[in-house]
Amino acid sequence: MKIFDIDGPVIQFLNKMADLMLINILTMVCCIPIITAGAAFTAMHYMALKIVRDEECYITRGYFKSFRENFRQSTIIWLLLLLVAVILGMDFYIIEKSGIEFSKVFQTIITMFAVMAAFTAVMVFPIQAKFGNPIKNTLKNAFAVSILQFPKTFAMIILLFFPVALCMVTIKLFPVAFMFGFSLPAYLSAQLYNKTFLKMEKQFEEAHAPESAEAEEAGEDERIFKDELDESLVTDDKMQ
Repeated sequence: MKIFDIDGPVIQFLNKMADLMLINILTMVCCIPIITAGAAFTAMHYMALKIVRDEECYITRGYFKSFRENFRQSTIIWLLLLLVAVILGMDFYIIEKSGIEFSKVFQTIITMFAVMAAFTAVMVFPIQAKFGNPIKNTLKNAFAVSILQFPKTFAMIILLFFPVALCMVTIKLFPVAFMFGFSLPAYLSAQLYNKTFLKMEKQFEEAHAPESAEAEEAGEDERIFKDELDESLVTDDKMQ
């Protein structure tokens, strides 16, 4: 196989970069109204996971398919996360600027809540993109997976600072951050959580084979519907 063949590594790499660039543009555009950012992030992770799994798809069509299907729930989750961020931000501002001496216990509790919120936020949109649940269960599952997969979650948080880190190195790298600032971290994050998601999907399909077959014949969306997260799903992954 020649290196520049249509199925060769160079062309495949360039195609993948072009797809990620398009996903990044779509995500930035859909984030402009701010309130739609949750649905945009969900659609981004939906497409990033498809690319990681080498599933054939039309980028724009697939992106907006997920955007529409998840819009209501993703928007509510996004607004809840913003509310929590504002409250925690105000708490830290008061602790820092008020001049009041707060106890170490209070500061520790606030910090713990901030860490829990950050861990949930980094995993909630990938969970929402692939698994259909009520909002409460989506948030609960996102937090459970983020804790049980702590090293991967921490790596995902670091990846979120990719565009900022590039611009801090030199402003000349701003075009790179502009083209891949959202989509590349999402793609690399999908590489991290894909194995866990595959285990979750396999367990669900084994337990609900008839329902899954009926849903596929009915043409329902590709998300896996599950109400509770089985923590044993990550046992094997932690042992490795």
